[in-house]
Amino acid sequence: MASNISSHDAELIEEYCHHLAHEMNRSEHTIRSYRSDLTGLASDLQSAPSRENDQNSIFRQITLADLRNWLAQLTHHGMSRTTLARKTTSVRQFMAWLVRHGIREDNPAARLVAPKKASHLPDTLSQAQMRQALEDLQAKVSPEDGASTEPMALRNLAMVEILYSTGIRVAELEGLDIDDVDFSRSMIKVTGKGNKQRVVPLTNPAVKALETWLQHGRAKVLSGDQHTPAVFLGVRGKRMGARQIREVVNKVLRDLGDTSASGVHVLRHTAATHLLDGGADLRSVQELLGHESLQTTQLYTHVSIDRLRQGYNQAHPRA
Repeated sequence: MASNISSHDAELIEEYCHHLAHEMNRSEHTIRSYRSDLTGLASDLQSAPSRENDQNSIFRQITLADLRNWLAQLTHHGMSRTTLARKTTSVRQFMAWLVRHGIREDNPAARLVAPKKASHLPDTLSQAQMRQALEDLQAKVSPEDGASTEPMALRNLAMVEILYSTGIRVAELEGLDIDDVDFSRSMIKVTGKGNKQRVVPLTNPAVKALETWLQHGRAKVLSGDQHTPAVFLGVRGKRMGARQIREVVNKVLRDLGDTSASGVHVLRHTAATHLLDGGADLRSVQELLGHESLQTTQLYTHVSIDRLRQGYNQAHPRA
């Protein structure tokens, strides 16, 4: 915690983070971001010349003008609109919490307007690129039953097939356990943001790749005394972490050679876009991806429309 924040403000931040963790079931990443945003706000305002020797609670005194000036300073120093929007949300929700707990009578952030996020279409792979990536991974697997294949090749194929099949997040793949897999219905149960669970379907190639990994690969990386419920394991037989998963996906993208797309989220974006390209219902895609807001899912319709426009311009004689 920053040293120039009053002890009272530091305690309020920690109480709020406890509320986020134990009452709101927010993720560690979200809590870390909120703590950083609120600490930064208190520190920046405490450092203002007018409050140089004031050790009273900033959060009890803060005004709408203070908040607007704070955002203006952050903007002046080049902070992105996406980060500014997140900080605005953090402060607005925190101030509302202070009011509910009687610490303040008013919420000065209620009228604080978040800057609009920059419109950015997510990177995706074409169907041809995705097919090539999967064929390259499949080529490293034994043509028989996978029994003689290097285990990590089986694992990597299964991971990428599942990510493309379902569009699940890295953290959701990381947390996947054996008991979450239902081969009889070709489904997996995933735990998303806020510990919310949902069931998503697997494609036939994903089911086959997962079965082959579990039957012929997973056991080979477990020593005799190791026991873990995790589906995907690293070379030492422990649950794969998000960083390891990202490394696998980034190598797959690099090996394609004809795309600037990078990052494991590319497969999530690609899955959503290809589903919409194929005529999937927008709300079905929302449910599959675990989006709370339909507006988030609608971003992918712009990608589909953009591709349609490109194809139209290339194909129509009067385009």
